Amino acid sequence: MSTFFDKVAWIHLENGKILSTRSRGKDVYYLPGGKREAGETDLDTLIREIDEELAVVIVPASAAHFGTFEAQADGHADGVNVRMICYTARHQGTPTPSSEIDEVVWLTYADRDRVAPVDQIVFDQLHRSGRLL
Repeated sequence: MSTFFDKVAWIHLENGKILSTRSRGKDVYYLPGGKREAGETDLDTLIREIDEELAVVIVPASAAHFGTFEAQADGHADGVNVRMICYTARHQGTPTPSSEIDEVVWLTYADRDRVAPVDQIVFDQLHRSGRLL
């Protein structure tokens, strides 16, 4: 039986590139977002995590479910998976590394091998739809 981490992530695209983050001490990039706290909705988690990680404000009314993806959790034992519920949303402010985030980057499909396994699935879908260069 698999164990799942429940994560909510933000899909933010500009000019065919996707916003990604790198946490302190990591060499892999992740879509911004994080784990749900007790009692939080997806939107609550998205707003809190993006504010904590990037110091921007998600516009709640603009949030739209993009998809739910599952894969082996990066850096965890086999059978430990992440279920990542992804949303697009407008925001206010300029994404700036905050909290445990060391770096904010814009990636293309050519960077697919630099992201976590679940993010690779998102990259594949975005690339197939022509949204990620």
